[in-house]
Amino acid sequence: MNAVTETGAKRLLSGNEAVAHAVWEAGAALASAYPGTPSTEILEVLGGYPDLEAQWGVNEKVALEVAIGASLAGARSFCAMKHVGLNVAADALMSQTLAGVNGGLVIAVADDVGLSSSQNEQDSRYWGRFAHLPVLEPADAQEAHAFTLAAFVLSEEYSCPVLLRLTTRVCHVKTLVTVGPRRPAPERHFIRESRRWVMLPGNARAMIPAQFKREAALAEFAETTDLTQVWEGSDTSLGVITSGPAALSAREALPDVPLLKLGLGYPLPLERIRAFAAGVEKVLVIEETEPLIEQELRAAGLSVHGKDVLPRFGELSVTVLRAGVRTLRGEPAPTPPAETQTAVAAAAQVFPRPPTMCPGCPHLSPFYCLSRLRNSILISGDIGCYTLGAGQPWDAMDTCTCMGASLTLANGLAVGKSGPDANKAVVAVIGDSTFLHMGMQGLLNLVYNRANVTVLLLDNRAVGMTGGQEHPGTGLDLYGKDAPRVDFAALVKALGVKEERLHTVDPYQLPELFKLIRSEIQVDDVSVILTNQPCVLTHRHKARPALKVEEDQCTGCGNCLHVGCPAIQVVRRDQRTTASGAVKDLAFVRIDSAFCTGCGACLGPCGAKCIVPVTAEA
Repeated sequence: MNAVTETGAKRLLSGNEAVAHAVWEAGAALASAYPGTPSTEILEVLGGYPDLEAQWGVNEKVALEVAIGASLAGARSFCAMKHVGLNVAADALMSQTLAGVNGGLVIAVADDVGLSSSQNEQDSRYWGRFAHLPVLEPADAQEAHAFTLAAFVLSEEYSCPVLLRLTTRVCHVKTLVTVGPRRPAPERHFIRESRRWVMLPGNARAMIPAQFKREAALAEFAETTDLTQVWEGSDTSLGVITSGPAALSAREALPDVPLLKLGLGYPLPLERIRAFAAGVEKVLVIEETEPLIEQELRAAGLSVHGKDVLPRFGELSVTVLRAGVRTLRGEPAPTPPAETQTAVAAAAQVFPRPPTMCPGCPHLSPFYCLSRLRNSILISGDIGCYTLGAGQPWDAMDTCTCMGASLTLANGLAVGKSGPDANKAVVAVIGDSTFLHMGMQGLLNLVYNRANVTVLLLDNRAVGMTGGQEHPGTGLDLYGKDAPRVDFAALVKALGVKEERLHTVDPYQLPELFKLIRSEIQVDDVSVILTNQPCVLTHRHKARPALKVEEDQCTGCGNCLHVGCPAIQVVRRDQRTTASGAVKDLAFVRIDSAFCTGCGACLGPCGAKCIVPVTAEA
């Protein structure tokens, strides 16, 4: 993105782009992050700005600690992550909230309201209350820009990290944003003050009163800040208290109702809220997702409605809000027109389109192999593209909890399995970036505890699920420059895996891969099978000649379909009665050569050997 040199320039920006511009504009020297939807693009955009160092961290805790270090040195710094990432970074956050900061430190945490691409729906506003930190909640891209600038000032004024709570809708929706040139940050230098920066129990204990004093000062600030606004309305039978993008939905759903929009979601301006509530008959708290404000207000003695009429999960759309208000007012739900009912019924009959892996994905073969061994193994999965192995046609995953947990859960499964599972082998599946993020400790734990687990370390040289970002195993940094690349084989051996139990294999060589997995699950030891083909959506992938089906030779066995490649299509189905009288389903297939990458994963399962390369003449 081009740097802006004039004040008042307008740009069409997403919330992520607006935050990035504001970080640069505020004079920040360092920005760090770990990729995670919906926050990923913030750091990617920052990588294009001058006069600022942008770094991918190995995980969110590392990224935050790097940003803290820059702040202690006196520089303004920034860190971004998705909601589950703040769980990983919480150790550093909860200590630094006591010590505070030197240069301004802003932490953007993006909540995936509605679970578009996450394993849970988490309300990060609670971290403000838990860590006694201010939480700013922009409603759109313009506010994301303005609130980021305000967050740096607030951080330095109150000497604390500031949380910028985004949601998927703020991150990804674009609007016109007024931006400006980069401003020099206030000059600061490292403060040599070990009683403050060295978190010994005695030092930390002495900081607690200052933390509460700061929180009280922030509460006073909340009463007067223009980050919070009152949107007037003529219908005083109801008043709405809300924050973030839910405020825009509330205004559209209830245009005539007074609305108090909280820009500072924590701490709350209780006196300001009391004054607002006194001017309306009923108060409805609209918040995504948890009833944090609602509970705070009830604890303060205010009578409010909220989750008694509104859902506690998912985005609060205009339709949802209007339905909730009708319930609150005791009004019957309107009957939709007949044509609307017909359209809804028709939409419900649309054939589902479950997510799947890409054509030629190097993860297809490992999950095909695991699916063939399904009855004899327990499979512990992890977070990444390969999580899709839980779906069809593979059904090759039994657990998936959080990043890095495949290895540690596998440890427990190996010890705790009993009954019909007692003799099953345990397999853990993890990707390269996830292994570096939080999996190394799990492998060390497996080795240390002599667990009987086979690990599939699927190295596709990318953070694939979030768009192919770089990491220490790709050989490039955020800027695309050469960087030291982790040698996974050496790392695995350094963590204690025996050399004879470490195997590197091309996942496209499916028969070899299958034999290797089947062999290793029979060994009572920690085994690691390392695959070595890159993600097909990155520049590292080299496509091979596309394949096709000699359709007149296809027997309809359908074995190739079990690989799960979306380039393979069923063109017709048939049934045949065998000599024994059994009815056999046949699926005759075609390969869409425009999608085929020529990986060859389908060649091994093909019973008729009718899959051949597309010739130049064809």
